[in-house]
Amino acid sequence: MWREKLMVRLLGSLQNHADLPLRVALWNGESFSLGESPKVTIRLPARSALKFLDPPSIANLARGYVGGHFDVEGRLEDIIEAAADLAKAGATSAGGIRRRLRTVFHSRERDAGAIAHHYDVSNDFYRLWLDPQMVYSCAYFRAEGMGLEAAQNAKLDHIFNKIMLRPNERLLDIGCGWGALALRAARDRGASVVGVTLSKSQYDLARERVRAAGLGDKVEIRLQDYRDVEGMFDKITSVGMFEHVGLKNLPAYFARIRSLLRDGGLALNHGITSTDPDSAESPYGAGEFIDEYVFPHGELPHIGLVLREMEAAGLETLDVENLRRHYARTLSCWSASYEANAAALRALVDETTWRVWRIYLAGCAHAFRQNWVSIHQVLVCKAGPDSLNPTPMTRDYMYRPQA
Repeated sequence: MWREKLMVRLLGSLQNHADLPLRVALWNGESFSLGESPKVTIRLPARSALKFLDPPSIANLARGYVGGHFDVEGRLEDIIEAAADLAKAGATSAGGIRRRLRTVFHSRERDAGAIAHHYDVSNDFYRLWLDPQMVYSCAYFRAEGMGLEAAQNAKLDHIFNKIMLRPNERLLDIGCGWGALALRAARDRGASVVGVTLSKSQYDLARERVRAAGLGDKVEIRLQDYRDVEGMFDKITSVGMFEHVGLKNLPAYFARIRSLLRDGGLALNHGITSTDPDSAESPYGAGEFIDEYVFPHGELPHIGLVLREMEAAGLETLDVENLRRHYARTLSCWSASYEANAAALRALVDETTWRVWRIYLAGCAHAFRQNWVSIHQVLVCKAGPDSLNPTPMTRDYMYRPQA
């Protein structure tokens, strides 16, 4: 009876809502299961660890795991699925999903700090689980069986095709990361590229890569906020960056892109979006965990809001592509690589950091598979007469092999 009472106290009427493949092992040697065939075991070493199961939100469970307050046994995929089911069942028992309503203020200093928190872990850390080019954004799997490196190159080429990138055109890459897009645009398409990032680690390595490739005359990497960029560009890309902009800053962000884009130019925004029109984060406490440990101050706009703010800023939407399934596969590749390089990663970072990223990558793969979040590429030009839109009448051009 004691175990049943504990389960009721911790999880309310959870057992009436789900048959979960989960066992909870207690500090005194006793255990109880929440389903008939447990695949995952949570081991609580002390009574104090109970608070991380009450309520069993993803944020609470993640805090317990990354803080070393309890350990979990089982396949990583099963662990993530069990945690998600537990959090979902807990939310159902509590009468629904609790949304956090918050307003995030985005200054240059605060945004730079958030970027440093996420990207300046170390270049060696990212190098261990990304593809050789260190492309840290959703890949594009054009065919079944395509590997991650090929899919990342396909993604870059897909973007270049969409924006009709031509030799000697001036391209601005907002949030250039470690420089993969800038280098490929210059080397393969002959473009003149300015890449901007707020991460010092990315800036240093991107500049080193530009020098090593002998493309110093074609690629300029800047440690600069997008709000401080001056000049005019034929083409603009922003890949995996606008999640940091903030909902209230979207009008200014898209207005800035318009002001930097030449008449007749094209811009492409590639970013994660919320699937809930009323919320700017993932459900069941996942967004709370990501904000606390991974992406401070990040906000995910719904695609409807993105398009509205683009149009309000004077940009015409030409093409919208949903890449949610591509990102689920990309994240699964990253997670598998992370697991395969666990020993090297644990030697490189502290245990908390290793645990945070372990469940972040696998958890995000699950979130995209479940359509908790999505990702869209949106192609735009300046709104106005036909002369401002350089694209053909159909989208066939996006899929033709480029010379």
